[in-house]
Amino acid sequence: MQGITTLKRHANLVDRMAGTLGVDLEEEALRGHLPFDDIADMVLRCTGCSSPGKCTHWMDSRADDEVADTAPSYCRNAETFAALKS
Repeated sequence: MQGITTLKRHANLVDRMAGTLGVDLEEEALRGHLPFDDIADMVLRCTGCSSPGKCTHWMDSRADDEVADTAPSYCRNAETFAALKS
């Protein structure tokens, strides 16, 4: 079982990555494009990442208003984000 600190950290990473990609997870869920349970699954998938600092660095290195086309290849949710962007 994941600790609350770990879950909060990775929930923040998933939310930041979504924002960096121009994806509004809440809006996608409200429109029925993404079940809320899938967002929880994305967070859990993210907790399995061996180097979350790499994502943090990647996102921090981008301008605040710069929308990325794709998530980094090492992102455990890259396919989900790509599907949401299409």
